[in-house]
Amino acid sequence: MNEAPEGLTDCHIRTRIVQGAGSISRTGLLAAGLSSRRALIVTDHGIIAAGHVQKAIDSLSAAGIEAVVFDGAEENPTTEHVEAAVYFARDSNPDLIIGLGGGSSLDTAKGCNFLLAGGGRIQDYWGTGKGRGQFLPMIAIPTTGGTGSEMQSYALISDSETHVKMACGDVRAACAVAILDPLLTLTQPTQVTAVTGIDAISHAVETWVSRRRNPLSMMFSREAFRLLARAFPAVIQSPGSVQARTDMQLGAALAGLAIENSMLGAAHALANPVTSRFGTIHGQAVGITLPHVVRFNGEKFGDWYRDLLEPCGLWPDSAATESAGEVLAELLEKWVSMAGLHRALADCGVGDGHVTAMGSEAAAQWTAGFNPRPVSAADAAMLYRNAL
Repeated sequence: MNEAPEGLTDCHIRTRIVQGAGSISRTGLLAAGLSSRRALIVTDHGIIAAGHVQKAIDSLSAAGIEAVVFDGAEENPTTEHVEAAVYFARDSNPDLIIGLGGGSSLDTAKGCNFLLAGGGRIQDYWGTGKGRGQFLPMIAIPTTGGTGSEMQSYALISDSETHVKMACGDVRAACAVAILDPLLTLTQPTQVTAVTGIDAISHAVETWVSRRRNPLSMMFSREAFRLLARAFPAVIQSPGSVQARTDMQLGAALAGLAIENSMLGAAHALANPVTSRFGTIHGQAVGITLPHVVRFNGEKFGDWYRDLLEPCGLWPDSAATESAGEVLAELLEKWVSMAGLHRALADCGVGDGHVTAMGSEAAAQWTAGFNPRPVSAADAAMLYRNAL
C-alpha cells in the first residue's frame, strides 16, 4: 500500500499483467523467465476438477519445469490452511509459487511465501513490511473476476483460533506476474460470479473515496468501476460472454491495483466481522454493507460519488449532488438483487443483539481508518442496524 506522506503520490505497479483468452498456456514461458525449475501450485479441488490446473501443468512441463500441487486452499483461508501449504512446500522445495484459483488460493499462496521466507507463524506478519528472508517469485492466475489479490502485496488470513482476519503485507509478497485468462472464469458457479463481482465493484467504490486516494489510484478506481459497471450486469445475464468475463477480470485487477495504492474503507471493516462471526461469504457481506456506507459517506462526499458515476453515464440528469450517495447506493442494491444475493444482514443470521459488539470490532478494523468520513463504534453499530 502507498505509505507516502500526505500530498505526495508514490504509486507502485509491481506486477506484470499478461491478459487474454488462453493466456494460461503462457505459464511455462513466464515461469522459465523467472528461472524456475520446480513450481508449487497452490489451488483447490474445484479448480483441479475444472481442468485448469492440468493446463498450467502441461504448459510448465513443455517448458521443462516440474510442478507439484497443493490442493488444500479453501474459502476464507485460515492460519491452518497456510501452515498446511507450508508443510507441503518444505518437502517439495519449490523455486516458484503459482497461486491458481480465487482470492483464497492466491492469499494462501502469499501466506505460504511469508513463512517459507521468514519462518515463524503467519500471525508474526500481521501488518505492513514485517516480511523476513528471501521470498520466492510468484505467479498469480485468478479464476474469478473479483478479489484483485493478484495485484496486491497483502495476504488476508484469518486466525484459526480468534477468527480475526489479518492483513499481512510486504512489497516482496507482490506477484511477479498476473495471468488474466477470462476463459478460466467461465467455469465459475453462478454464486461465485455474483459474490466476486460485487466484491470487485466494492473495491472500485471504496478506493475511489479512500483517504489515501491519489491521482493515479483514482485513475485505476475510475476505470475499474467503468469496466465493472458495464460488465457485471452483462455477465449475470449472459454468463458465457467472454467479453463480459474479460472486462470483469481486468476491472477486478485494476481495482486491486487501486487497493494497493490507496486502501479500502468502512464497508470492508463492517463486512469482516460478519464473515468471521457468521461464516458469510465476503462478497455477500460487503454487498450488504456497502450501500449503507455509501449513504453515510455521501452526506459529506456526494460530489466524489457524482464524479464516479457521471463519466459512466450513470448520473440522472435530475439528481442533485447532495443525493449522489443515495443514487450510488440504490444502483449497488440493484446489482446485489440482480445477482440473487441477500440485501439484509438479518438474512445472514445477524440480529440487533449483535450490533454493539460488532460495531466496536468494525471500528477497530484497519480499513476503517481509510474511510473518508471517520467511523466510530457507535457509527458502525448504527450502520449495522440500518443494514439489518
